Amino acid sequence: MTRTTTDPRTRRPSGSGIVPVLAFAGIVVAVMQTLLVPVIKDLPELLGTSPGNATWVMTSTLLAGAVSTPIMGRLGDLYGKRRMLIASLAVMVVGSLVAGFTSELLVMIVGRALQGFAMGAIPLGIGLMRDGLPREKLGSAMALMSSSIGVGGGLALPVAALVAQHADWHALFFGSAGLGVLSIVLTLVFVPESPMRAVGTFDILGALGLSAGLVLFLLPITKGSDWGWTSGTTLGLFGAAVAVLLLWGVMELRVKAPLVDLRTTARPAVLFTNLASIMVGVAFYAVSLVLPQLLQLPASTGYGLGQSMVVAGLCVAPLGLTMMFTAPVYARISAKYGPKVTLMIGMLIIAVGYGAGLGLMSAAWQTIVIAVVLGAGIGLAYSSLPALIIGAVPASETGAANGLNTLMRSIGTSVSSAVIGMVLANTADQVGGVAVPTMHGFRVSFMIATGAVLLGLVFAAFLPGRRAAADPAKPHLVASSEDPIPMPMSALDTNPGGFRGRVLTSDGAPVARAKVTLIDRRGRQAGATLSSADGGYALAVPAEGAYVLAVTAGGHGPLASGASHPGGERSVEVDLALPGATVLA
Repeated sequence: MTRTTTDPRTRRPSGSGIVPVLAFAGIVVAVMQTLLVPVIKDLPELLGTSPGNATWVMTSTLLAGAVSTPIMGRLGDLYGKRRMLIASLAVMVVGSLVAGFTSELLVMIVGRALQGFAMGAIPLGIGLMRDGLPREKLGSAMALMSSSIGVGGGLALPVAALVAQHADWHALFFGSAGLGVLSIVLTLVFVPESPMRAVGTFDILGALGLSAGLVLFLLPITKGSDWGWTSGTTLGLFGAAVAVLLLWGVMELRVKAPLVDLRTTARPAVLFTNLASIMVGVAFYAVSLVLPQLLQLPASTGYGLGQSMVVAGLCVAPLGLTMMFTAPVYARISAKYGPKVTLMIGMLIIAVGYGAGLGLMSAAWQTIVIAVVLGAGIGLAYSSLPALIIGAVPASETGAANGLNTLMRSIGTSVSSAVIGMVLANTADQVGGVAVPTMHGFRVSFMIATGAVLLGLVFAAFLPGRRAAADPAKPHLVASSEDPIPMPMSALDTNPGGFRGRVLTSDGAPVARAKVTLIDRRGRQAGATLSSADGGYALAVPAEGAYVLAVTAGGHGPLASGASHPGGERSVEVDLALPGATVLA
């Protein structure tokens, strides 16, 4: 027998600190995104520039985040998700310090762009949870990670408003840097590296092509209201974006190890999840744009609620807090009905929240009700998205796939920002030379959000269904209709060729219902099965070559083992010992 062991850095047990530490990283990202919201209207004066130029402080973060998210996800799949998570947070810390020490526009834009790299932490954290947690804990953990972006935003608004109102606004950046450093330290101490690796190389040309296409697409979305939606610049950039992304797509279909596997992305489970994600992003950002303005407008307008910056932040904060509390609710609903049903329930609640909001805008307590209802719906919807993606892609592609899904949400928020910003500007009244949003504009914005989430509900209806797990000992687990079925070892004896063996504990006891996934050299799933009651498994191989056998089982750490097959009808015996070793016979 030849014994090979996994990298010792990956064998640490996945302690209870993983979930809160990774969720904290998500909250840090949300804080970074939200910290300038209370001072948006004052940025031109603070930076000594025009309002049009000042918007680049927000736009640069959005563009950098959109570009870096899928790239960091792919790098995480190839070289280690924990390593790339720390790198993302480190770049954010550098950006925070750059922005904290300047009041110059160009330097501030650079600092904010560096901060945008932190957006990759969300898909990387979700990937680490999938690779390092028992399956029974995965649903609620991913729900918390996914909703952390709303939690952090909701909590950051009042705190950022308080700091901006009573201290130098640069303190916001120093606070962001401190949180980033704390998140890095906690990750180093409590989060082990994932042993899962995609096979292949990094697609540099694909990264450059996607980056160029995204910048060309998102730039006119974020600046269209300033340039004019029918201007030559706006239309020209949209046309260039279409051309670049089409060429990029053709190239990605031809390379052996693409940055984004478009064939996987075209699967109904992935495609409709991403389309629904865009609509949820539109709905999420609409409330963040409308409620703070409504709360801070003076009562003399006849509809403004005349609240201070801090009180407005406190009224909107329940949006994020409710998202946090829906994580365990999501786990229960999803365990019984599946994440598709949970996503649809969440979208229905969002539609109800916006519909009710059309008539609940006359008092501060009413905005809190709107925030709570919308927070519950958005929390359920956001929590469902990573589970749907993870259930549809191989383990080696979770970072890139979740990175793409996070990008879809970002596109939704960008579209929401542009469209609702245009609506509020075009319906505003001029008071003393200042444009003041109107109640009509607020209501139209809510109607747009309602329409977007109803369209998302249609996309969600096309997602493949799921059924409850057949294992009576683990009724809380949910298996998709495409999940492999375990077979007894006697049935595996007829396996004509491929890998076969047993999944065992470190002391030799068999592990039943462990999921064994076969990953080819391109990082794609080539097969999957569940081990039988005696730990037996068998997987056919499509061709000779090198493969990775990835194993996950409740109560055990994950295992990824390399193995080669000569092809033909020969069976190669590979016993997989959890949690740390692979035994080849």
